[in-house]
Amino acid sequence: MSPLADLADLPRRLQHPAVRDLAWTLLSPSLLARADGERLRHPLHASTWAAQPKRLAGWLHDLDRQPQRLLERLPAANGNRLGRYYEQLWQFALQAAPDVRLLAANLAIRDHGHTLGELDLLVEDDEGLQHIELAVKFYLGPSDADGRITANWLGPGRLDRLDLKLERLLQHQLRLTGLPAAREPLAHLSSRTARASLWLGGYLFYPWPHACSAPVDADARHQRGAWVHRRDWPSWQALHPGCWQPLPRMSWLAPAACPATQGWSNARLAAWLAELPADAEPRMLVQMAPDGAGDWQEVARVFLVDDRWPRAAPGS
Repeated sequence: MSPLADLADLPRRLQHPAVRDLAWTLLSPSLLARADGERLRHPLHASTWAAQPKRLAGWLHDLDRQPQRLLERLPAANGNRLGRYYEQLWQFALQAAPDVRLLAANLAIRDHGHTLGELDLLVEDDEGLQHIELAVKFYLGPSDADGRITANWLGPGRLDRLDLKLERLLQHQLRLTGLPAAREPLAHLSSRTARASLWLGGYLFYPWPHACSAPVDADARHQRGAWVHRRDWPSWQALHPGCWQPLPRMSWLAPAACPATQGWSNARLAAWLAELPADAEPRMLVQMAPDGAGDWQEVARVFLVDDRWPRAAPGS
């Protein structure tokens, strides 16, 4: 559970896109309520910000007014690697947290020149030395199988699976600090013994019109959306009228926002859909609505998938 749940709505009250993403990264719940005992841990769990959330809120509002120092630390924002962008947002926050010491990020563990893996974060806080693995994921649940089984939750590219990601984190990434090859690099940074944990952010998307169960151990407050086959989009749109528009991959974190002048009309969406190939990779769409202050805010999100989903198209 996030220690900052009381601030969950703050990203929507911020203006700058990167600051909204930062706030969402820090404040949104994990996809999981637990993982392998006590190995799920919010990176700010032992910080003053967790004990005094108003201090964190004030810091984020200050950044929103002057975001330049954040933008200078986000080279991944100009690329297409959303996971790296997510990691850099965490790194920026942990370097700024008043009582947390970020000792290393992406620290390679090598054995005789062979890289065994990288530690996402190595942090010291009031509870000791923390090795933290991060991930942000977007999984689509099954329409014809048991959603409680993590193997049935797939990433948009079909190859990524929730069970495989958890196995990789728990059986490989979290064990890196216990390897003999990790002793020397860790000793250069701290005399303490590292405790490994993970934090898994993201969204779960449920099939429509018949939703599945949540995966086992999912946090009840997890971020969620729906996924819809192309053939069902007219029915979905009729039941969810309003302004829908595609959301670029690097904008998948915080709820979308835009000036009213940048919102898509239904005609523009229809033209976009008409040009979208029938076998196109899943596209995320968001429903936008006026926020009362002259802008539009996201009120729902869906993945639009081809009619064969989750089977791959012939020849792909």
